[in-house]
Amino acid sequence: MRYQRNRFVRAGLIGGLLAAMGLAGCSTTDTFEQPVPVPDIDETVEFDQVWSMSVGDGHDEEFLYLAPLNTGDLLYAASADGELVAVERENGKVVWETELEDRIFSGLGGDVEKLYLTTREADLVALSREDGSELWRTSLPTEVLSSPRSNGSIVVTQTTDGRVLAFDVSDGEKLWQYDGVVPVLAMRAAASPLVGGDLVIASFSNGKLIALSADSGQPVWQYEVGLPQGRTELERLVDIGGEPLVLDSAILVAGYQGKLSLVDIRTGQEIWSRKASTLQSPMIGDGNIYLASVNGDVIALRGSDRRELWTQDGLSWRQLTQPMVYEDYLVVGDFEGYLHVLSREDGSLIGQMEFDDEGIRVPVQRLSDGNLLVFGNSGDMAVFKIRQID
Repeated sequence: MRYQRNRFVRAGLIGGLLAAMGLAGCSTTDTFEQPVPVPDIDETVEFDQVWSMSVGDGHDEEFLYLAPLNTGDLLYAASADGELVAVERENGKVVWETELEDRIFSGLGGDVEKLYLTTREADLVALSREDGSELWRTSLPTEVLSSPRSNGSIVVTQTTDGRVLAFDVSDGEKLWQYDGVVPVLAMRAAASPLVGGDLVIASFSNGKLIALSADSGQPVWQYEVGLPQGRTELERLVDIGGEPLVLDSAILVAGYQGKLSLVDIRTGQEIWSRKASTLQSPMIGDGNIYLASVNGDVIALRGSDRRELWTQDGLSWRQLTQPMVYEDYLVVGDFEGYLHVLSREDGSLIGQMEFDDEGIRVPVQRLSDGNLLVFGNSGDMAVFKIRQID
């Protein structure tokens, strides 16, 4: 087992923040709020389940981000205890399932032919999409929490100590490595690298977004999403916990104790920015931007001028997932396993359901048929529609 040298704060967890202060030996007078109870609301919408299943032991009480992989007609999911399944998107029918001897540490990545994951023992493993059989594996310098990403030629992983590594998809041969700089104290977050034909864009726990050449790993540009400020390590903590969104020729990115920014993908030049603090990816819908702030506020911004349209503060400190757009609604999960539905018009809470009593850490996904895929910490996986209550 390989051990990383930097210390981690669990992303979004107040208890983790306090524990990290003890580890770091720093002092603070900050007061961290307790999560509000599940709000009482007048429900006007409800969840209709299309299908459900259980995937092993899910995160198996570990702080992981085992996001399923959506490839269109098929969904692939894995559990920490080694179970791997491929199911039909439409009805949840199992196409194949296999059980690995490894403990799985990351969500799944993939390309046309292969699936990729990382193990607790810091191996990158390539599997066949046809039946889950192992094709190759290679050792990594330390653990990887984020899903590997591939453009069909290379597969890229990012370790928890800031190294970005690219491998040949055919045989796992290492092609290049970029060594980033990470601070002593960092969030235990899992932003996957973006892998295009020419660029690999990686997010780092020092608040920097860096574009690397996909061919060589050489830096092309960098952009600061957060700039460390303050006297203590905790006060200076910045991070990019959510994967940036690619919008044509630009990237929308947000950071913890940083900002929400639109950046030119070719040059790294800032197009606009505004102050923000989040550990989740932003979401776009009909020209508006939606953000789950680290304090639990859900914020809607008009995309044209970033003017705030509304703020929902009824879910304070409930460690929300990335908001997902579903028709006229937003859906977020929280640390107690509830799904919440917000009106996109005014942010009002209009629906909720307890899905997994062990919590929801992985963002809800929108499928190609418009339905929502939910994966809970215990391994419960289901597809839902939302409908108005008659």
